[in-house]
Amino acid sequence: MQEESFVPLNDSGVKTTSLSRSSSFVSENGHEIEEQGPQDSLDYRIISKGDGGKVVSLWHDICLVHIDPATKQETPYVNFVCEIPKFSRKKFEIATDEVGNPIKQDEKKGKLREFKKGDIFFNYGCLPQTWEDPTHVHPDAEGCRGDNDPLDVCEIGLRVVEPGKVRPVKVLGILCMIDEGEADWKVVTIDAEDKWAPYLNDIEDVARELPGTLEAIREWFRTYKIPDGKPPNVFGLDEKFMPKAYANSIINECHVAWEELVTGAKERTVNNEDEEVKKLVRKLSKNSLFALCDQNDPHPAAYEADISEDALEF
Repeated sequence: MQEESFVPLNDSGVKTTSLSRSSSFVSENGHEIEEQGPQDSLDYRIISKGDGGKVVSLWHDICLVHIDPATKQETPYVNFVCEIPKFSRKKFEIATDEVGNPIKQDEKKGKLREFKKGDIFFNYGCLPQTWEDPTHVHPDAEGCRGDNDPLDVCEIGLRVVEPGKVRPVKVLGILCMIDEGEADWKVVTIDAEDKWAPYLNDIEDVARELPGTLEAIREWFRTYKIPDGKPPNVFGLDEKFMPKAYANSIINECHVAWEELVTGAKERTVNNEDEEVKKLVRKLSKNSLFALCDQNDPHPAAYEADISEDALEF
């Protein structure tokens, strides 16, 4: 197979691979959002489409790293896919188990879900081309495995970002939340074009320049399930927000996990896991991921073999 190598970026600390770059939209340009189905219904979907109406997966087809569409050069930013706009409460999320990975409103027992706590006060979404591996236990995650979703993002800028929109953001730090026994990392970012962005380069800058913001984020996640009759969430790392360098290490880890998922490498290593975990991994691996990659990548054979060990070292 073609060997994949990591491409370090300017000063972001995030590493990507030629696999993720060759098959991806590298910025917010080149794709548009389309709504399908009646709003406020179980059939409502937000779909991203490129040239010729081709469906663009907001999870797999958007590059993790932002690249300037004018210069084609890497920037210090990552791409953020918004699922839930700030000042709203409908629980939109990328449908990881549907072909094309549209955004849908989460449901439970046939009823659409909203945050009973009230409106969220930051833009909430995920980093594309990342995956919190349910077979992996991070040493700082209180013995908990990944939650089987893309890496979550809290974007604290002033702009209200609509569901499905992609924005370049600066990584500032990360919080380790433990959600019902699963590790659920929350990356703190700010829009690269926000007026506060020049003043915020690490998590300590947020604490100094925007006092109370981090505490409010943590308390939101601690208490948002209480109105549903559930206990408060808990956090690892003594409830501390970790700095940018630590956040980038988690992002890199989850990007490698994503690549193992879409190439099928992860599915071939889960035989010793329990049946529930095997089912989770196989469901995602078989959900037309090879077809999605094959449509966009000029080297489809790369998806038919394991990634070399050298390519996965970072």
